[in-house]
Amino acid sequence: MTKVVVPFAGSGGKTRLGAPRATRRALSLAMLADVLAAASAAGEPVVVTGDEAGTALARELGSETVADPGGGQGPAVAAGLAAAGGGPALVVNADVPCAVPADFRALVEAIPAGGIALVEALDGTTNALGLSSPALFAPLYGPDSARRFRSLAVETVSVAIPNLAEDVDTLADLERLQLRCGPRTQACLAELATTERA
Repeated sequence: MTKVVVPFAGSGGKTRLGAPRATRRALSLAMLADVLAAASAAGEPVVVTGDEAGTALARELGSETVADPGGGQGPAVAAGLAAAGGGPALVVNADVPCAVPADFRALVEAIPAGGIALVEALDGTTNALGLSSPALFAPLYGPDSARRFRSLAVETVSVAIPNLAEDVDTLADLERLQLRCGPRTQACLAELATTERA
């Protein structure tokens, strides 16, 4: 099965949510759980994290874990791909809680021979990559990264997979996507709403 590398920075990577740390942590873990549930139905997830709760959750859900080497998303993904071995691999961010197994299968099917398939976020960053070989990866994350990833391989295709293009950076994103999110994210949002009303 295809390896699916999922870098997870933990709640510290979601400061734009503008919520208390405990809320960010709960939401980050819920989104990770939904991404892993979808990924495991279509491949073999490899979670790269230095977050203890994220590591525990990944193992609970049957995913392989790799220690985050530090230095940001690029080095984390590189470490995950090294652990994944050769052959085609996916890289999918942990903040796409609307993803379903069919999205991962569609990304695998879109990988061109000797090339890369990518899913661009609405802001021009990169939410998911399908690599025909891990050797094609380069740490190009950040603003406008989709454009840079497109120049990596002789053949790079942009793939329209809405559930992978929709990531969560702010509470407004969560409110907009809430009804499409996976069950753990929806349950977490419902619990947080109940707590706020109490």
